[in-house]
Amino acid sequence: QVQLVESGGGLVQAGDSLRLSCAASGRTLSVYALGWFRQAPGKEREFVAYISRSGSVTHFGNSVEGRFTISRDNAKNTVYLQMNSLIPEDTAVYYCAARSGVYSSTPGNYDYWGQGTQVTVSS
Repeated sequence: QVQLVESGGGLVQAGDSLRLSCAASGRTLSVYALGWFRQAPGKEREFVAYISRSGSVTHFGNSVEGRFTISRDNAKNTVYLQMNSLIPEDTAVYYCAARSGVYSSTPGNYDYWGQGTQVTVSS
């Protein structure tokens, strides 16, 4: 079992950058593949980014491709989401999630979830 806690959210202007962190405890993070998802009010949870256990494979949702980067530091039990060129449509609660297995963009395939951190982008 692993516990996940997100941090780094806040209020920024369009065009700004922000880095989110997800810290794990209870189990070494290196055994899990990790994903970032986001959910805006009244909308379904949306896939944002994925990184494999070793960090060698990454995937991104179409809406953030080319703007966001995912990375991990297994020694620190932490995964990061670097968000650049933010736009108002990026406003949402951002969640990190962990799973054992190959790439998936489906929230139901992830076993562990953090509580989320709010990101708000003003125009």
